[in-house]
Amino acid sequence: MKTKFVPVVMGLAMGAVATAASAATLDDVKSKGFIQCGVSQGLPGFSAQDDKGAWNGIDVDYCRAMAAAVFGDAEAVKYTPLSAKERFTAISSGEVDILSRNTTWTMTRDTQLGLNFAGVTYYDGQGFMVRKSLGVSSALELSGASVCTNTGTTTELNVTDYFRTNNMDFELVAFEKADEVVSAYDAGRCDVYTTDASGLYAQRLKLTNADEHVVLPEIISKEPLGPVVRQGDDQWFSIAKWTYFALVNAEELGVTSANVDEMKSSDNPSILRLLGAEGTFGEPLGIANDWAYNIIKQVGNYGELFERNVGPDTPLGISRGQNALWSKGGLQYAPPIR
Repeated sequence: MKTKFVPVVMGLAMGAVATAASAATLDDVKSKGFIQCGVSQGLPGFSAQDDKGAWNGIDVDYCRAMAAAVFGDAEAVKYTPLSAKERFTAISSGEVDILSRNTTWTMTRDTQLGLNFAGVTYYDGQGFMVRKSLGVSSALELSGASVCTNTGTTTELNVTDYFRTNNMDFELVAFEKADEVVSAYDAGRCDVYTTDASGLYAQRLKLTNADEHVVLPEIISKEPLGPVVRQGDDQWFSIAKWTYFALVNAEELGVTSANVDEMKSSDNPSILRLLGAEGTFGEPLGIANDWAYNIIKQVGNYGELFERNVGPDTPLGISRGQNALWSKGGLQYAPPIR
């Protein structure tokens, strides 16, 4: 454990300047037969490969839902792992069709990078993880600590603001790749690891002795995470938004991957519109009218995505909290299909 710390303050790296999307992304996607989805380089519960090379996680499932909506096939996706520094260049250049990579919605990113955020698939906030042996129970006890994090993220500015506001010194140790941050923290090159709280729970699973580390109670920022598309193509933006809205509406209406076929004969008009049994709500999007049925049948509703990837019965063990439906005290809320 370090006994003396040197404060170093670094600013937020904003990433590359984006260019507007040309219209007809949907046509391009249909032409090649798959959606190219930008994901993280490995964040358990959000986007990570298993031992067979298959991608899993909430962010991955969102891309699968997009593919189900567009193609009727949730597997019509290819994945591009991206660092925090690379992600905005990849989406703005057209290397990927959508970025679904635990990315925080901020004003600068929304107004200056030529990007549109499609929604908030996970409400998060930045936290701190330390070794239990450090004997720290609050982030306010971290004055003089060395803090590991990623470059090109909101975490750099957030942690700088937090320590400055509380008149505490610190040393920032930043790396481009998430696994480099984990390795540095695990090796003792820094006292603290800071990122989104969900990321801390996920990355803790990679540490040599996960039980020797604790996430502190303070949440120092708002981190609304969600998928991103290029500006300039309203149709593709609408498909991205309504894919997310369909996931949330399905949970609220009690439609699941297990009962979706039965629900097609429901007496509830909201369910009938959702599943394409009534109305033609896929036509304005340029996709089939049963687009949401395909999403739910093949991927599930929002609650199913949450529970199987990050919920209490997974290694991450995260409760719904703010990510519960609005009707159950959370923030997840979607406009109706009508």
